[in-house]
Amino acid sequence: MTHDEPDSTAASALAVMERHLHALNGLRENDLADTLHFPHFRLAGTTLDCWPSAETYLSDFRARAGDDWARTAWQAIDVQRESADKVHLAVRINRFDINDQLIADFDSLWVITFKNGKWAAQFRSSFATS
Repeated sequence: MTHDEPDSTAASALAVMERHLHALNGLRENDLADTLHFPHFRLAGTTLDCWPSAETYLSDFRARAGDDWARTAWQAIDVQRESADKVHLAVRINRFDINDQLIADFDSLWVITFKNGKWAAQFRSSFATS
């Protein structure tokens, strides 16, 4: 195996997602940024957002998630496609408030790529359902 990563590209992508979730929920800005390639892109509806660098990524997430947000969980992650340097993941995302009440539930497509010597998220597209 190349890239000094787990024994499959899917395992590498899933490891990125696990690190991303722990960093997000822990509000660890540098660790979170390490799970993303920059520029980083997000398509929500028909609006394409771009973060050229990590400086505002976490604060922008906090504004998007709202004041009630306390944590995020992956309800499900399914590998859709994988190649030697790219994995598409279908992700069901749940957001919870401080009382562990569900405040958001939606599907998202994540594209994890191996670039510049690391596996990280390059792009995601969200489909709001509630």
